[in-house]
Amino acid sequence: MSSNDRVIIFDTTLRDGEQSPGASMTGEEKLRIARALERLKVDVIEAGFAIASPGDFAAVKLVADNIKDSTVCSLARAVDADIERAAEALAGANSGRIHTFIATSPIHMQYKLRMQPDQVVEQAVRAVKKARSLCADVEFSCEDAGRSEIDFLCRIIEAAIDAGARTINIPDTVGYAIPHQYAETIRQLLERIPNADKAVFSVHCHNDLGLAVANSLAAVVAGARQVECTINGLGERAGNAALEEIVMAIKTRQDLLNVHTRIETEHILAASRLVSGITGFPVQPNKAIVGANAFAHESGIHQDGVLKHRETYEIMSAQSVGWNANKMVMGKHSGRAAFRSRLDELGIVLEGDELNAAFARFKELADKKHEIFDEDLQALVSDTLANEAPEHFKLASLEVASKTGTIPEAKLVLSVDGVERSAQAQGSGPVDATFKAIEAVAESGATLQLYSVNAITQGTDSQGEVTVRLEKGGRIVNGNGADTDIVVASAKAYLNALNLMQVGAKAHPQVEGV
Repeated sequence: MSSNDRVIIFDTTLRDGEQSPGASMTGEEKLRIARALERLKVDVIEAGFAIASPGDFAAVKLVADNIKDSTVCSLARAVDADIERAAEALAGANSGRIHTFIATSPIHMQYKLRMQPDQVVEQAVRAVKKARSLCADVEFSCEDAGRSEIDFLCRIIEAAIDAGARTINIPDTVGYAIPHQYAETIRQLLERIPNADKAVFSVHCHNDLGLAVANSLAAVVAGARQVECTINGLGERAGNAALEEIVMAIKTRQDLLNVHTRIETEHILAASRLVSGITGFPVQPNKAIVGANAFAHESGIHQDGVLKHRETYEIMSAQSVGWNANKMVMGKHSGRAAFRSRLDELGIVLEGDELNAAFARFKELADKKHEIFDEDLQALVSDTLANEAPEHFKLASLEVASKTGTIPEAKLVLSVDGVERSAQAQGSGPVDATFKAIEAVAESGATLQLYSVNAITQGTDSQGEVTVRLEKGGRIVNGNGADTDIVVASAKAYLNALNLMQVGAKAHPQVEGV
């Protein structure tokens, strides 16, 4: 295939994905996900919106300074301050991109921007030129392009390309498009814009009508050569086009689509589980590609067919996306070298004290659990790094009593800045009692927005991975904890969230964007 047959995969899990309510990530978590995306061979990683907050700037810079094989991108509105901040964050990138945008639909121009079309074109051109003066790789997006007038899109895109934009994004910002209509928009833009051949046309589809992947693929058929997507379809409202679905559709139906990506698909599942664990957004069992049931067959007819010839009911192999790819099971006799080697294979980079702490936790887990799988290691690392953060609150001991016919009760001792304080409380269940006992000490005033439990692997000795989402004063934080004892995991997750709240976790990034 020629170079024009390759679709560039632009992942925005760290930017648009983080705009899902409650999906806020720390800089270290963003870097872990970025490393997984780099291992996947994602072409462009949109690491954040540098001007949104000091935390976002630091996270973009951290990713830019560490990722070498993927282009690292920062979003910026079409204003000088945003663009300068993005360039500053990307200064250390091996390959950087500034992604600037302005709204182009009549409703946005009239009611949000309060600008005339001529003014919007002028500002877009000025922004692209400013970005090009600071970065060789500039992408321009027409926000709400799905509801924009085609003549105006042609006009502003031609001007943006003349100003130096080399990627033009046509986002369906509100998920309004229908595949055939969206494809026709892309086709017309490519045909009508005189300098269209000087830019790569990109699509960024939201899933409000459940059509994000379908719209993206229709646009590819029409000539788009970059797709903006997220792991697990994460994103604000109903989410974005799912990277795993886009990539596997292109790979599975090359006969029809006649394009390819450079994604190494066997790493998809590991990336999916990492994003799910960090954000606390579980993957539904029937989710395409990465759901637990994606390659499960219950019907007798289906089972018989698959046993006789896999392709009777499977259009792709489970191994091609990472299912059952790991034949190495860790255990209590595994040494430090094997542990570190397995982390390296999972794209997890730990050094020094972090590696020592993770290995110590691995040995503790191995005494409780006979076989330790990749999922256990991912959770173990998340739990270790969570506890490496500054700890205002730390669990010293926990005792829970739950008996039929009696009210569950929790007694615990917390270390608060090194000083032990005890508390006890009753609740509707052991976890509820534990949380109330913690709050008797912490008095945080936070509201519990989400309590989520997932079994990491099969079996009754599986670790439970708990996500706790707390909100206070408009700030939302996710705490994570893992343990073979689900009540202990719950306490860890709640305390992790409280500690994140203490160190000034950033406000939820509800920013305008594509």
